[in-house]
Amino acid sequence: MTATSPPSDDERRLAELGYKQELSRSWSGFSNFAISFTIVSILTGGLASYGIGLANGGPITMAWGWPLVSVMVLFVGLAMAELASAYPTSGGLYWWASELGGPIWGWFTGWFNLIGQIAVTAAIDYGAAIFTTAVLNVIGIEIGTDRTAIFLVFAAILVLHAILNAIGPQLSAAINNISAWWHVGGVAIFVLVLGIGAEHHQSIGWVFTETVDNSAVGFGGVAFSFLLGLLHAQYTFTGYDASAHMSEETHDASRMAAKGIINTIIVSAVAGYLLILAVTFAIRDLDKTLDPALNSGYPVIYILENALSPFWSGLLLVIAAIAQLFCGYASVTSASRMLFAFARDGAVPGSALWSKLSARKVPVNAVLFISFFAFVLLIPSMLVPAANAPTAYAAATSVATIGLYIAYGIPILLRQRHGGRFRTGPWQLGSWYRPVGAIALLWIVFISLLFILPMDDRGYPWNDEFTWTAVNYAPLTLVGVVGAIAVWWFASARRWFTGPKRTVAEPPENAPAVESA
Repeated sequence: MTATSPPSDDERRLAELGYKQELSRSWSGFSNFAISFTIVSILTGGLASYGIGLANGGPITMAWGWPLVSVMVLFVGLAMAELASAYPTSGGLYWWASELGGPIWGWFTGWFNLIGQIAVTAAIDYGAAIFTTAVLNVIGIEIGTDRTAIFLVFAAILVLHAILNAIGPQLSAAINNISAWWHVGGVAIFVLVLGIGAEHHQSIGWVFTETVDNSAVGFGGVAFSFLLGLLHAQYTFTGYDASAHMSEETHDASRMAAKGIINTIIVSAVAGYLLILAVTFAIRDLDKTLDPALNSGYPVIYILENALSPFWSGLLLVIAAIAQLFCGYASVTSASRMLFAFARDGAVPGSALWSKLSARKVPVNAVLFISFFAFVLLIPSMLVPAANAPTAYAAATSVATIGLYIAYGIPILLRQRHGGRFRTGPWQLGSWYRPVGAIALLWIVFISLLFILPMDDRGYPWNDEFTWTAVNYAPLTLVGVVGAIAVWWFASARRWFTGPKRTVAEPPENAPAVESA
């Protein structure tokens, strides 16, 4: 007869928060960092959305925009890390908002987070499809480079990620650990190859001062264009909330989740800047690089093919494509855990289905949910004219960025309201929580307003060449979905949704109570 093992500190803390240990707690602190680092994936967002920044502001957006966004994102990450330490649960943002503000705050935070998670998965895997399609053509598998080929590869990648996620958490941890080192090594190879092997290098003055005025709205000039281009870096810095969503599978979660968030932002900021500068220095002809007829809407591939020999450009494409496949896989993992936790508390139609675990302790149905709706979100890329397919991708990045950052901001706002009443975890900001949180919130408001604007000047009604196919559908998507969620709340959910549901009747003896609003 085997004696029952006493609960670990992680299990006791989870019980205080109201949940029993259902997911497999098999992840180390490095694995927790690795999944966030993999989802941020500078080789994904930094390269696949590079054209957004280059077309809006030009090289100065790369040289100055990346460090600006990195610093501002660090303020957001610091505020989130304190919350992750206090409340280490898979619900993450949604749970924090519910605990600090009540059911209505948790409801809207959860839905913004879920929308953002689906959108970022869609954008990541579509970007991966762009690079994978290029690689397949390079190695002799001629499938074309048009949007139909890219969309079919996108669908295949989503299916692959769903299957791999269903296998189990041990595989997820191993893949993400490998991915973290792949990203670090991949960036080093990119920098070395482009730094030594590129046929031409721009001057430092050119990289840090050359501009592209594509402000679209007819005012603001380069300055406004530069601001629109910040979407490139800001989109890349999404998904680090994965460290919080994997809390229930991480050892010493109240410390490791917070460190995972902060370390992800810092490492990504430094390595990403080296990567972006290496690519920008390798540009041979800016006008040709920005010409859709030559770059098919994705300038990085054009830059690599024109700066390097076929062997080296092909090698870098393979490195980037594999990194992006790692990234999309990790995004499905994180999003499915968030959906599992949200459904566990009855917030999603069919909650019993999405919160069900397989024999391997994986929310397989939640994995399928995320994968399916990520596919649906990019269908517009096949409905608009072929030339506007990159616009649809840019809109998906906007939906992801705005949805996720609003979800990040709500619990930060509520933590500010609680002030000294907030019960901190082992990782805390001390008295710095007030200025850190204030700066984070101001930045979130700024980018949420900025990124609803069209990237294509034909998407503005006052343009003589206005067309609905060039409109940024991010605000339409967000307003439509959030409007439906708001109507659902006031018509029905407010009468039955009470926030997180305890699956542990009583916290462990002598455990301190968790302060609520």
